[in-house]
Amino acid sequence: MVLSQKSGERTDVAPRGQSAPSGSYLSVGLYATTPSAHSVELRTLVSILGSAEVDATIAWGDGTTDTFSATVLGYPSDIRYTKHTYPAVGSYDVKVTVKDTAQGLEAVNEVRVVTSGSEFTPHQPTRLLDTREGIGTAKAKVAGRSSVALKVAGAAQIPAGVSVVVLNVTVTNTTAAGFVSVQAEKDFAERAETSNLNYVAGQSVPNLVVVTVGEGGYVHLFNGGGEAVDLVSDVTGFFTPAPASGYRALPSVRAVDTREGLGTARGPVPGRISFDTEIAGRHGVPRGVTAVALNLTVTAPQAAGYLTVYPSGQAVPSTSSLNFTAGQSVANAVIVPVGPDGKISVLNGSGRAADVVVDVVGYYTPDSRSAFVSAWVPFRIVDSRKDSWGRKAGQLPARSFFAMRLEGDTTNPRVDGWVLNTTVTNTTGPGFLSVTPDPNFWSDYESGTPATPPPPASSTLNWTAGAAVPNVAQTPGGKGGIVDIWNQGGQSIDFIVDLLGLYQTV
Repeated sequence: MVLSQKSGERTDVAPRGQSAPSGSYLSVGLYATTPSAHSVELRTLVSILGSAEVDATIAWGDGTTDTFSATVLGYPSDIRYTKHTYPAVGSYDVKVTVKDTAQGLEAVNEVRVVTSGSEFTPHQPTRLLDTREGIGTAKAKVAGRSSVALKVAGAAQIPAGVSVVVLNVTVTNTTAAGFVSVQAEKDFAERAETSNLNYVAGQSVPNLVVVTVGEGGYVHLFNGGGEAVDLVSDVTGFFTPAPASGYRALPSVRAVDTREGLGTARGPVPGRISFDTEIAGRHGVPRGVTAVALNLTVTAPQAAGYLTVYPSGQAVPSTSSLNFTAGQSVANAVIVPVGPDGKISVLNGSGRAADVVVDVVGYYTPDSRSAFVSAWVPFRIVDSRKDSWGRKAGQLPARSFFAMRLEGDTTNPRVDGWVLNTTVTNTTGPGFLSVTPDPNFWSDYESGTPATPPPPASSTLNWTAGAAVPNVAQTPGGKGGIVDIWNQGGQSIDFIVDLLGLYQTV
């Protein structure tokens, strides 16, 4: 991402008691990019008439400096590339001073650098958009093949400088099949090759959305179906390029299963009842975390309804984390603040009982420096319906997996966690999908000697026959930067994976 380009202005400075040579000229131009969450690569362009030996000092804005000397041979310039890693995300003023001591010349230039990485601030779950009630927009369905602009920066105490927002988006009151795409800009949303959620007639579908905030502090929700739908959006947090809470990915671990009495009482949760479960200090999550990343699943509900996850000790918010119909097993990714006592609360908003499963996939804490780098435009990695990512088109067979290589350096992963939107479609029976780190290096697959990973016990999403189901997966990439997509159903399926972003420490 290019942050700034600025040409140096001519500055002639002579030593005390002398004059600068007639016709002398020295300038420095700067061009900065941010190749990773905490780093900047600075291109320094030094221009001089004639030739000279120059000395340059780069003050990075964090109290550190680098220096270099160069022989500049004539006009237009000598180009240097210098990389620097900041200890924390943020905005930094980089100042470069170049001196030609022999001719008494000095040129100075500055450029402001904003790291591409951002850290997380949890937000009390708050409804920003509900087209059924006229919240955040007009009280009317979103027409087919049209979009709604949602103001996020500056709304509900979300700061103006927010770079990425975390939303739970739900489509409801659907009368035909379609999809919803959420993007930073309207044109991106309406031309997107990716989707955040898919729906069919009569279906209410939720999904976690991690999206870059666009111009004016807006995001745009596009209804890609042919008929009008209602859209609901709740905010649960945001990312800014300033120190807050970094991320730590975990291999998925089950924290709650009401069918087994894990994490709470055994048995379905009665309707209109909530329960607390301790998260901090358990399941690999330390105390002092600000929020946790979860995969929330409802199964065997006796009636239609919703689940809401929120910090313990607080009032139940007027938001939902997932919606379901009677008998449906459905999952949704959730990022939720943790209460002061280290617990979260789960409400069964249905009028009848339902079983609840909660898997922990990561956490946010001020002690972690793993920052989020957003894909400005979500990128489709794999679509089993067509040739993609080195894979021939074709469904993923039952009880098998696809190893997805996400990093080129397979022996030293530079990414701590991947944020992927996964979708299953063309299903002929029930099943569930799992997204997990692979234990192998890519060289093991190339040589035909990989260790077969054991099927994971946790699920990322669940489906029934004929359904197209999305969900976000936040997962580490394994020691070799490889992620496995598991079909744990009894029939073949098509699957789609879109990249939303990643977490990096450097």
